[in-house]
Amino acid sequence: MRFMLYIAICASLYAGTAAAQNNTNANAFRYKWKDPQGHIYFSDSLSPDAIQYGYDVVNASGVTVKHIDRALTPEERVAAKKLADQRAADQQDAQNRQREDMQMLNAYPTEASFAAAKSAEVETFEQAARTTRLNLQGQEKSLADLLSRAADMERAKQPLPPYLSDGITQQRNTVAGLRATLLRQQQAKDAAQAKATDQLKHYRELRAAQSANGG
Repeated sequence: MRFMLYIAICASLYAGTAAAQNNTNANAFRYKWKDPQGHIYFSDSLSPDAIQYGYDVVNASGVTVKHIDRALTPEERVAAKKLADQRAADQQDAQNRQREDMQMLNAYPTEASFAAAKSAEVETFEQAARTTRLNLQGQEKSLADLLSRAADMERAKQPLPPYLSDGITQQRNTVAGLRATLLRQQQAKDAAQAKATDQLKHYRELRAAQSANGG
């Protein structure tokens, strides 16, 4: 009787062990990969080739449950980091633009208020150019006076004194500098005007989108 009981216990233990082993095998994962020639390999552990070429994690039924890309070369890692950094920067720029758009809409509730603010910005450049223009006119007149005096002395066959010659050179440099400054200011004004036009267009687009969304 004891012998029969012993046999039953052993059989039960064996069945439990076999079931556990079968269950473990059924849930076991293996690795599958292809070499450059397209040959498929399976392994219960990762090999250097699997890491090099990339691999799939598959269950006992051969179903892929996860894919791991191949290891990147140093050059590819640098390129991937550069691309990731650029994408992050682009995303940050987009968030900044969205925030600035909301600030602009909140600061200028109407198109008239926005247009007035942009006109004031352009006028600042015009005022600077106007001041330079008036200064330039005065300096050009002074240069014309110096040149007239020099011409009178030349007609009278008189030698041109050094102070007059130096004064003409200095005045010409002053006039040239003011003309260059005025040109830069006019270009800055034109750029500000073009920017204001683009910003007004963008403002209108944002308002239209806001209205379309019920804002």
